Amino acid sequence: MFLPGTRIEIVNPDLPRGQFSAVLFDFDGTLSLVREGWPEVMIPMMVDILAETPQAEPREALSEHVEEFVMRLNGKQTIYQMIHLAEEVGKRGGTAKEPLEYKQQYHDLLWERVSGRVSGLKDGSVEPEILTVPGSRELLEKLQAAGCDLYLASGTDHQFVADELAALKLDAYFGPHVYGAQDEYKSFSKKMIIEKLMAENSLGDGGLLGFGDGYVEIEEIKRVGGIAVGVASDEKYREGINEWKRNRLMRAGADIIIPDYRERDALLAYLTNGADV
Repeated sequence: MFLPGTRIEIVNPDLPRGQFSAVLFDFDGTLSLVREGWPEVMIPMMVDILAETPQAEPREALSEHVEEFVMRLNGKQTIYQMIHLAEEVGKRGGTAKEPLEYKQQYHDLLWERVSGRVSGLKDGSVEPEILTVPGSRELLEKLQAAGCDLYLASGTDHQFVADELAALKLDAYFGPHVYGAQDEYKSFSKKMIIEKLMAENSLGDGGLLGFGDGYVEIEEIKRVGGIAVGVASDEKYREGINEWKRNRLMRAGADIIIPDYRERDALLAYLTNGADV
């Protein structure tokens, strides 16, 4: 069902409302659009690599296969996609590079796509709102004003997350609670961050509110009894629902599906049982 007059889809009407005090956000696609189009970089790169292996399938079949595992692993650290790539190279009789080498190759290619966006944000020629999910800043302001503790956890490397968050002028909302991927990848996961914030804040069921556009964060938020809002954002056009994301988020267990934060007042009123937030 939808909240009357809105695009806010209530998947689980029995979710615990009015209890959250900590709020967790994913970054890319949930707040930031700086890296919009990243699959169009990663997938072709991987197809090119696999196409060079001795037992490679036709490129069309490789593209379908690569897209499946890349998007299935979306939300985890980038290194996991590269570990899987290395395994796929081996399966086809090739000699794989170290996953970190593949990750660096991907970052170099992605940077060609997004560097102008980042430099534009920093020199003021690009307005931050153009590269954020609509309504992000206003939602963060409302949550901060309500006294919520705000956290950010991303599968993108920490250095890039911190830099891009600052370029978007959203860093002040999160303070020290910004977590991104590490080269020592086993030392970080969204699961670890969620368990840490649950313990530090002594949160019970309904105490954590989470926003994400990927499978991983939704699943982990639900695992600890939190409220999971799936952000099915259309990153290219900044308008409407991305149906592929919506379907994935529904399967992950999202309680609510939204396209963006334009209807944040209605969303927060619902989540707080009508309280003024």
